[in-house]
Amino acid sequence: MWPYQPTDREKKFGLQSHTNNDFKILVVEDEAIIAMDIQSILRKIGFADSEVVSSGEESVEKVAARKPHLVLMDIRLKGRMDGIQAAHQIFYEYHVPVVYITAFGDESTLKRANGTARYGYITKPFEERELQSTITSALTQAYN
Repeated sequence: MWPYQPTDREKKFGLQSHTNNDFKILVVEDEAIIAMDIQSILRKIGFADSEVVSSGEESVEKVAARKPHLVLMDIRLKGRMDGIQAAHQIFYEYHVPVVYITAFGDESTLKRANGTARYGYITKPFEERELQSTITSALTQAYN
């Protein structure tokens, strides 16, 4: 369940008049400029409690320690564990929804991600409203 009770109007139209500050979002992105941009957008749309890590290994550790409500995961990461492997472990061990954010929308990547892409997939570059709507949809799907 959501940490708040939506009004009837919010339920009917899928709107959220509450603050998104109740939700913790973990951003997994190894390109610093992109990570800062995503975090800036998250703050702007009301998700002030976000944190950035740059590897799959770090993401799994951070999810275990911080228990975020959602992970925004780049697929291609430096290190031993890519985003798909990290997302699989995060989802199946910690039951935290994952939304992929990646520049790689090719068929083979999408097939690999298919089993763990239940909550969304955004291709870079993306618009602020696309990110906001995907996050809202993922949180609604995961917690309602």
